Amino acid sequence: MELRKITTPRLTTACRFHGRPDGRKLLLIHGNASSSVFYEHIMERLEDKFCMAAPDLRCFGDSDALPVDATRGMRDFSDDIHELVEALGWDKFIIFGWSMGGGVAMQYAIDHSDKLDGMVLQSPLSPFGFGGTYGEDGKKLEPFGLGSGAGCANVQLIAALQSGDRAFIASVIDSIYVAPPFQIAPELKEKYIDSVMTTRVGDGMYPGNSSMCATWPFVLAGDSGICNTMAPNWCDLSGLAEIPNKPPILWIRGAQDLMVSDTSVCDLVYLGKAGVVPGYPGDEVCPPQPMLSQTRFVLEKYKANGGAYHEAVIPGGHGCMLDHEDEFIAELLGFFGV
Repeated sequence: MELRKITTPRLTTACRFHGRPDGRKLLLIHGNASSSVFYEHIMERLEDKFCMAAPDLRCFGDSDALPVDATRGMRDFSDDIHELVEALGWDKFIIFGWSMGGGVAMQYAIDHSDKLDGMVLQSPLSPFGFGGTYGEDGKKLEPFGLGSGAGCANVQLIAALQSGDRAFIASVIDSIYVAPPFQIAPELKEKYIDSVMTTRVGDGMYPGNSSMCATWPFVLAGDSGICNTMAPNWCDLSGLAEIPNKPPILWIRGAQDLMVSDTSVCDLVYLGKAGVVPGYPGDEVCPPQPMLSQTRFVLEKYKANGGAYHEAVIPGGHGCMLDHEDEFIAELLGFFGV
């Protein structure tokens, strides 16, 4: 495994490289509150199959901590990836995105579909963003940005990142990233905690700005920072269904995923419906976001427009490549015929 830093006009990106130089190219994009460290084990398992690169997104890992313009949705991240790919001289590759990284992958496909000969969406962000929408077609709650963005971020996680509370971060990994009762090996978990703690907290970084309003749940998305890139104000990836070059898409997710779900414990509105957040006004006023149904809706349109996708559901949590690695690898290799 080689860690190199690649400088482009946009930023300096830390990137892990591994695998066969003559293998099929695979670019792996991590999710929020993580880094490319989460892919090291998978890259080792796939070393004789692919030529792999796994970058740290801006504000994560060892890459530059540059502010994120949330009004561009996923495009700050996607444009960073494009410059990296150009610097590497990659013409065709499979793009792999986990969670928020799935949103980055979708944005990249919208802007550069000609570069792709495959796509893997692992427990991806809904094409309509995270929070603030309802219905499979992504109708927006009103007012604009309600119940989404930085104001919905876990305040305990923010505090843990600022204070270095490793025990709390470990609890998040154990309950969300993997599905209990799976236990990550202690030495590996320490690496993952270190990875999560590289998330930069600050202006324009994690989680971003927000404002209050008079409508439950009283939080509106802001215009800067990582979590606001996923707010439906700025994030609409439904154009994936219309891209001219349609690479085959593997949508793979863990059956016990608590984060990206039609009943997500990270959706403030769903928490209201479940009685965790008081004052819920009811489904008819503020329905929770059906994240899986929204992804399926867009991928079915992709299929109707001539594309192909496969939805694979395996046991596991939000990071099913961590807790059910064998099943994950079998689906990946089988889909691409490797």
